[in-house]
Amino acid sequence: QVQFVESGGGLVHPGGSLRLSCEGSGIKFSAYTMGWYRQAPGKERELVADISSSGGVTTYRDSVKGRFTILRENDKNTVYLQMTSLKSEDTAVYYCRRTNIRDAWGQGTQVTVSS
Repeated sequence: QVQFVESGGGLVHPGGSLRLSCEGSGIKFSAYTMGWYRQAPGKERELVADISSSGGVTTYRDSVKGRFTILRENDKNTVYLQMTSLKSEDTAVYYCRRTNIRDAWGQGTQVTVSS
């Protein structure tokens, strides 16, 4: 059974930082490009960043470039999203999954940026 479990969210002030983690199971994790997605209230889910299977290639949506970093540790079946200089518009539930497979969504982790 394929499963992704996200963690690390929380409440943070604008300008703060958080590191999200996502552990996958039920797949050969190192074979897949992984993505972090987010969904804000009333908005569609969007891809925030993705990372190639080896970790050598990363892409980011424009609004997070220079602030977010996606990383992975294949020996731990885990992908991370390091978020800095957080803004209120980053408030959302964050999810991870394979980018080219329509996996079921996990429970996500809530990130709230507020003063």
